[in-house]
Amino acid sequence: MAAGSLLLLLLPWLAAASRSPPGCKIRITSKGLELVKQEGLRFVEQELENITVSDLHGKEGQFHYNISQVRVLDLHLPFSDLHFQPRQHLSFNIINASISLRFRRQLLYWFFYDIGSINASADGVQIHTVLQLSKDEGGRIKISNMSCNASIARMHAGFSGTLRKVYEFLSTFIITGMRYLLSQQICPSLNHAGLVLLNSVLDTVPVRNYVDEHIGIDYSLLRDPVVSTDTLDLDFKGMFFYRGKEEQELENHAVEPVIKETERMVYVAFSEYFFDSAMHSYFQAGVLAMQLEGDKVPKDLEVLLRATFFGTIFMLSPGVVDAPLRLELQVSAPPRCVIKPSGTSVSVSALLNISLVPPGRPPVQLSSMAMETKLSAKVFLHGKALRVLLDLRRFRIYSKQSALESLAVSGAGAALAPCGPAPRPALTPDLSPQLFSLQAPLKTLLQLTIMPIINGRGAAPAPATPGPPHPPSLPLFLPLAERTKKGVQIPLPEGMDFTREVVTNHAGFLTVGADLHFSKGLREVIEKYRPAPTAAGSPPPAAPTPHSL
Repeated sequence: MAAGSLLLLLLPWLAAASRSPPGCKIRITSKGLELVKQEGLRFVEQELENITVSDLHGKEGQFHYNISQVRVLDLHLPFSDLHFQPRQHLSFNIINASISLRFRRQLLYWFFYDIGSINASADGVQIHTVLQLSKDEGGRIKISNMSCNASIARMHAGFSGTLRKVYEFLSTFIITGMRYLLSQQICPSLNHAGLVLLNSVLDTVPVRNYVDEHIGIDYSLLRDPVVSTDTLDLDFKGMFFYRGKEEQELENHAVEPVIKETERMVYVAFSEYFFDSAMHSYFQAGVLAMQLEGDKVPKDLEVLLRATFFGTIFMLSPGVVDAPLRLELQVSAPPRCVIKPSGTSVSVSALLNISLVPPGRPPVQLSSMAMETKLSAKVFLHGKALRVLLDLRRFRIYSKQSALESLAVSGAGAALAPCGPAPRPALTPDLSPQLFSLQAPLKTLLQLTIMPIINGRGAAPAPATPGPPHPPSLPLFLPLAERTKKGVQIPLPEGMDFTREVVTNHAGFLTVGADLHFSKGLREVIEKYRPAPTAAGSPPPAAPTPHSL
């Protein structure tokens, strides 16, 4: 009994501990829902206009009738409402609507036979639907269930011709039947629209997709949507992954984003984990590196490096002294992102190897330096793409080879605050030249050569002339540069875009508040991805990929 009581006490704590925090969170407010209602109402009108009513025929005494080719001419939906209904539902209501119809009549009364068209109207149409939202097995948001009730208060039909009075007397049978058939077709039409057509629009929300040839992103829902009276909250995993190890997951220890605002139509929050997983994945892919060689090394820097390491170069054989210079920059640990109310920063630890590369001979290393940098990150939105612009804030170098070099640079960089904890490599008693004079030139190299490439604003180093005297440079930072330039898509359906975006930093996460607009109508998106009929023997069409980033 005591053990059972203890287990009951621990259950809430165990449930909270097993709950994985989201890397990305989206909140849709009642203002955003109002915009969705406007587009949804147009979509409902289109669906109701395409209602198919089966033919109606019967006999009442000597009165025979056949009603066919029923067609909706016009709809008038004066009052509609779409609102949140806790905990997982959306409620959509249409009140006091009217539907204008036309159908073909074939009437036989005794010996009188008549054919023609009849205009009718259904008034006092009431439609009440409730949509249940949930997470499917693939982590995608779906309309999992839908209830619908429809009724028609009254229906009128207009007759003309010599038998008008007779038709009006006998039309009760026709009107009653048409009213019943029409009311029975409204809900099946709307159920198909919600469970099939609207779900096809939700299929355009990116879930787990490849970003480029190196990494992908997982936007799968962690749990069912949470609906309150004013908001709809969606918790996404928000994790990048290395394509070489897709099953590997980076553990999330970041602060869970908390969205309190409701002024805008939509809010998107990203935790530090979102950005850390991106940089960790690129680090695993081995692309956070760059190599400059020969004429790709800025001339002023080459002269300074040769002067700095003159003593080492002087001791080499004559065939090596004039060999091309090579700079190899390699990030040594996954960069880390820190988000504070004052701004966003990224700490990077890297190694810089300086070598001579004589043709046909192994490279001769002159020095190996450890670099610690802190970059400021400006996060902004362009369309539905989240972009990042990086800028160098702090920079420090120290040698892996010489205690004398490290002391010299530490004294020179005392005014620079550390960029974050990083293990200092073991120092050897090699008496290399002092690195104090390299601090400013290397910082300039980062600012003018490497940072523009990372931000996608500068051309990557072009390959050197083929053949001797040295191999081409390797701009491995290029995948990251392409991504910072193009951005990463936020998980919204196709046709829905952001406007008037505002980015706000918090402790451990940032939020993007924005309004929404439809660049494409729901019908346009549905028709775009509707499977096309295939001829016999022809292969099926390729699956649509609306989520490419």
